[in-house]
Amino acid sequence: MNVFIYFVIAIVVIIFLSAAIKIVQEYERGGVFRLGRFVGLRGPGLILIIPFVERMRKIDLRVITMDVPQQECITVDNVTVRVDAVIYFRVVDAADAILKVLDYIKATSLLAATTLRNVVGQSTLDELLAQRDRLNEKVQVVVDEGTNPWGIKVSMVEVKDVQLPQTMQRAMAAQAEAERDRRAKVVHAEGEAQAAEKLAQAAQVMSKQPAALQLRYLQTLSSIATERSNVIVFPLPMDMLAPLLGRAAEPEKGK
Repeated sequence: MNVFIYFVIAIVVIIFLSAAIKIVQEYERGGVFRLGRFVGLRGPGLILIIPFVERMRKIDLRVITMDVPQQECITVDNVTVRVDAVIYFRVVDAADAILKVLDYIKATSLLAATTLRNVVGQSTLDELLAQRDRLNEKVQVVVDEGTNPWGIKVSMVEVKDVQLPQTMQRAMAAQAEAERDRRAKVVHAEGEAQAAEKLAQAAQVMSKQPAALQLRYLQTLSSIATERSNVIVFPLPMDMLAPLLGRAAEPEKGK
């Protein structure tokens, strides 16, 4: 009988100690309630509370990474897009996170989703695609202002993906292709203009130096001679043939 009593006493002591001793990790804080009244934060380390009189709720102070569910939004220029994002936040005031909001993680997620829809709805498609950093900053500022009373600090919001309708994707692809064709034509026209300018300068030099024109003809003849061709048509200027024709005409005059 005595053994049974000791056994019961040991069980009661173990239950009492397990309810009284709490361990709070370095990255946590424990909010203690005494008969329903909040009496402060405890931790980190070994914490002793009064069993059945006090209870403790732990709050994680590490950065939380959370996906914002995909949202269907309509931009200012009436384009329907699907946008999802990721949000980084942490608890900076554990007391506010315990007392002022029921579930701070769920509340932050819902606030980020609604804010993302509102910000995208105030932007054009071009701003959404080309100025994503500005969009991220705007969402982060709005969400941080909303979660500040809960003791939550939103450090970063990043838009992960923007999905466009198929018709809009085809239209943008056609626009990009037309833009590439336009640039190619502009580059080709600029090249032709530069080539024409250089040819005009070369013509001016050759007109001042007839020997340069003759050397150019000889160079062209040398390059043509290397080609595998049976017939070569090579024009010669009359000023190059004039001396030869003059010498051939003198013997005829002597006769």
